[in-house]
Amino acid sequence: MFLSTTINGVDAKGRVSVPAGFRAVVKNDPEEKIYVWPSFEGGYLEGGGQALLDRYLALLEEMDPYDDARAAFEQTIFGDTRGLAFDGTGRVTLPKDLIELAGLDGKAAFVGLGSRFEIWNPERLAERKANARSFARDNKKSLKLPPRPGGGA
Repeated sequence: MFLSTTINGVDAKGRVSVPAGFRAVVKNDPEEKIYVWPSFEGGYLEGGGQALLDRYLALLEEMDPYDDARAAFEQTIFGDTRGLAFDGTGRVTLPKDLIELAGLDGKAAFVGLGSRFEIWNPERLAERKANARSFARDNKKSLKLPPRPGGGA
């Protein structure tokens, strides 16, 4: 799983070190790279490994091939995805257009979200985290565990 939040520097060539834990998640992928794309919510990047892309593909293939939603998701996810290979030191080079879209002005915050991750401008991330924490607090009852076998709590 992609876990934790790490802020790393982005150099003038767009190179950024990917957290070691993130690299470990994709170590056994066929291409051993991460995949990133612009979030359709705007202002940050989403990403994952081959397993996530395979999962998205399987979900989309369950939809009608002429469904407008399917076409939009395919274009948004697969059409804009960039596969980023690691260099010898665990860095990837983010394309300039993605750096600009996410506002990664010298720093990038990698946020692990289980099967996927996000890459944020650290200042924008602080506001996002505060909003998410508030939402989670206000909606904590919606996170329910299934009942235990035998009726225990």
